[in-house]
Amino acid sequence: MQDISSKKKHTLYLENRETLELGGISDVDAFNEEEISAMSDWGGILIKGTNLHIEVLDLETGTLKISGKIGALVYNESVSAKGFFGRMFS
Repeated sequence: MQDISSKKKHTLYLENRETLELGGISDVDAFNEEEISAMSDWGGILIKGTNLHIEVLDLETGTLKISGKIGALVYNESVSAKGFFGRMFS
């Protein structure tokens, strides 16, 4: 587990459940119009909704901007090592 001082700062800005901006994102594992699975130093983040679209993904700055109807944000402490295809076929 990473020391708290070595983790990148994670931020979240949600406007009217239609625009979501996340900071501190290190990867996007999988996405479709109903779910986006992203990673940060603080764990996994699952965004659920409808008509979800990734507007900006900049891994150098850690910025992820999403538009659509945001229904839920779920944080996971542990990170799945299975990857996208491991989750699809398990």
